[in-house]
Amino acid sequence: MQTRWIRPLFVVGGLYDGFLGFAFLFFPSALFNTFDVTPPNHWGYIRFPALLLILFGVMFFSIAADPVRRRELMLYGCGLKFAYCSTVFYYKIKFGIPDMWMPFAWADLAFLILFAVAWRQTGSVAVDQS
Repeated sequence: MQTRWIRPLFVVGGLYDGFLGFAFLFFPSALFNTFDVTPPNHWGYIRFPALLLILFGVMFFSIAADPVRRRELMLYGCGLKFAYCSTVFYYKIKFGIPDMWMPFAWADLAFLILFAVAWRQTGSVAVDQS
């Protein structure tokens, strides 16, 4: 099974989440202003998830270093992506949310699918190496 694409996938995932985390950690006001979205009443509601995104970005770089050995971490990445995109899509359909959040939800849905495929493929590689 071809798995050479998995390392670059998790590097891109690490860069994506790290960049978003950094942007929301240090420039949240500018982002909300750019999209004409009213920010929450306290920046802690934005900065804490931003720090979590940075931590997940670091985890994705760790996975990229050795996808087969760190395969179990892929499921946490899938969980993150599922939690975000399902929440955004639900609220978009049910109540409506600012469009600012939609590109991230679509990107996370794509990452979720690719991370799940990577998890499955690294499982067959791990079995072959046994």
